Amino acid sequence: MNVARQVAELEPKPRAVALGTFDGVHLGHRRVLDAALAAGSTATVVTFDPHPRAALGYGVELLVPLERRLELLSEAGIEETLVVDFDLELAQLSPEAFAERVLRPLGTEVVLAGSNFRFGRGRAGDLALLERLGFDARPVPLVDGVSSTRIRDLVRSGEVERAAKLLGRPPELAGTVVAGDARGGTLGFPTANLSVDPELLVPAHGIYAGFAGGLAADFGAAFALDVGRVGVRERGEDEDGDEDEDEDEDGSSDGISDGAHGFVRDYCLALAPAALRGC
Repeated sequence: MNVARQVAELEPKPRAVALGTFDGVHLGHRRVLDAALAAGSTATVVTFDPHPRAALGYGVELLVPLERRLELLSEAGIEETLVVDFDLELAQLSPEAFAERVLRPLGTEVVLAGSNFRFGRGRAGDLALLERLGFDARPVPLVDGVSSTRIRDLVRSGEVERAAKLLGRPPELAGTVVAGDARGGTLGFPTANLSVDPELLVPAHGIYAGFAGGLAADFGAAFALDVGRVGVRERGEDEDGDEDEDEDEDGSSDGISDGAHGFVRDYCLALAPAALRGC
């Protein structure tokens, strides 16, 4: 898949553009992408980075990083993707200006989005406006009960199996293996400490079975992810090892740093394929 960061990097030609953030590329997103693929023109995605809510100062925990989002779009069959830098200048564009600055120069003929999609300053733009501007704007029916917000809520509460049904695949946790406190030697099987970007969502405290991409050659791919319990360390802990809990405005606490203070979060992958053969 060809990925561009500037409109000028893509050749103007007849396009069917799927428009949206597409965090997680869940089943609802896939319906929009499939509609773009079926439209007959070059199937193109116009997406945004950073997430619009994050750019406007609201907290949002992403289901997948941008790199993974692009991989999922490619796997869905999308030919080209434009990643639009969402900044305050873009947020102030009227819907009409956005259409003329981004969509028209691409050669866009068909625009597809969820039926509740809004864009432009004050979320004033919708597909009906794009229709009035001369585009073939096609609302795609929502998949009942499927949204990135709903999936985040499920993952945050540890209901990963229910989240998987909405995603169409298991939830993912992306990160980099880093040096830890060498506690794994006492467990009887290999472990790895995973550094997770503060903008990414992590599941609720608990122990989960899954598969580790990129580690299969050495560890047979199966792993147990222990979040917030034995063998887990979050940078930003107190000296006595207690976690610094972030309170919501209502005074409740989920016990997981949301990255508001710039913490890099470390979690433990317990790589124990023999113990997980039945998973």
